[in-house]
Amino acid sequence: MGVLYDYFHAADHTTAVNQAIGPDGDWLRGTSLEETGADWIDAKSLDPNVVLGQLVAYAEGIPFADQQDAPELVWPEPPYPEDEPTDLDSPWGTGLVLQQLPDHWRDILAALPEDAVPMVAAQWYEIEEVGFADYLDAKDTVGTFTALAFRARMAGAHLYCRCSL
Repeated sequence: MGVLYDYFHAADHTTAVNQAIGPDGDWLRGTSLEETGADWIDAKSLDPNVVLGQLVAYAEGIPFADQQDAPELVWPEPPYPEDEPTDLDSPWGTGLVLQQLPDHWRDILAALPEDAVPMVAAQWYEIEEVGFADYLDAKDTVGTFTALAFRARMAGAHLYCRCSL
């Protein structure tokens, strides 16, 4: 079983939940980002906390450890239950998680100059948490993220990540 990550932009938490989880957070009715017309990318195994966080740190020119921001859990609503749920009676048992990325991250990626992409991609390609096919794969992925971030910023929207098991 793998973990998959989809990144998209939405105006607010309610819209993001409706697009990524289901109407009013109803995970049993479900939805797909494609069906809802969301502007999204399938990022396979690129998690928001560590992998994307490192990309943002490289784009900002700071060490990853010095990063002040982190994604915020949107759905299911915290806190995590004491007993680990394993069924669909609880949103925590669905295998779905929705996080909002910091607007600061969106802005850093959206503003990354095109001539900086090769160097940032070279740094990101070397991280141990991801096995890019090659440098060009890493470079293309940087371009995909920066383009999504730019479109989100232009729309006045936030970036979100849906994680599914």
